[in-house]
Amino acid sequence: MVSRVLARFTVFDLIIMALMACLGIAVKPLVVPLAHMITGPLFIPGGALAGGFYMLWLVLGAGIVGKLGAATVIALVQAIVILAIGFFGTHGAASLITYLLPGLAVDLVYWVIRHRGCCVMCCFLGGIAANVSGTLLVNLVFFRLPLIPLLLTSSTAALSGGLGGLLAWQLLVRLRRLQLLQQTTP
Repeated sequence: MVSRVLARFTVFDLIIMALMACLGIAVKPLVVPLAHMITGPLFIPGGALAGGFYMLWLVLGAGIVGKLGAATVIALVQAIVILAIGFFGTHGAASLITYLLPGLAVDLVYWVIRHRGCCVMCCFLGGIAANVSGTLLVNLVFFRLPLIPLLLTSSTAALSGGLGGLLAWQLLVRLRRLQLLQQTTP
């Protein structure tokens, strides 16, 4: 089953997805403490704000590869690396699920709208889907916020995720302008 899923991707695609997974892991410890300075006094989990800036790697990777399932593979690689190096953070073994769901959400959105990171709108929606799904799952498993703080956290996650998606789109545009990527259409 795994070999059949991975057979759709070229070696270049797999390298890009591994690179995006590693960049997402590397950026997270840099961004989260900065976000905590803003969200801490508001009693909002820092990942809701910071998530858009490390979820953008899922959207960027899906846009570069341009194939359904790319975001899920990136998220799965992130989860496996996190578990393998023992860098559990606050999620422990639940990291497998909390890292995987945002990638699945991006691919689900791309499957529904039949886009693959090819335009500003699908990147924006992919970023929102990744960050909101991750934020809601972490809340469900760990925080269990009451309704009003959950709505505030989810709104923050949507805004941050959307901005991360827009940043991913800008990076895709620059890569295409430099002729490092082919132009894709929906």
